[in-house]
Amino acid sequence: MVDWFVWVQVVVAVIAGLAAVTVGFAGVRPNDYTLGATLLVEALLVVQLVMAIIAPAFGNVATGSALEFWIYLVSAILIPPAAILWGLIERNRWSSVILGVACLSVAVMVYRMSEIWFVQLA
Repeated sequence: MVDWFVWVQVVVAVIAGLAAVTVGFAGVRPNDYTLGATLLVEALLVVQLVMAIIAPAFGNVATGSALEFWIYLVSAILIPPAAILWGLIERNRWSSVILGVACLSVAVMVYRMSEIWFVQLA
């Protein structure tokens, strides 16, 4: 993992999450902005996946449990597509809230992945 990229992911996910929750509670159905922001969060997770695969080859290895890190990463990658699918199938205000909660969940998971990678000692 790369420290600055973790914070980019967390900030983008929090902004996308808060925006989607806000418009959801305002009664706005999922639109291009909320779905696109969630898709951006997913794209950043895919980049994180690639970085996590190649990082150990360059000496950047996890200090915590690699298994726990990978479970968090795979789970985080699955959340945004499920939320986007929900938002496309059920087009009501609560779907926007679900998109926001998904993005906020990813932000927490990415932060936890950084703790596993950088802070924990196996």
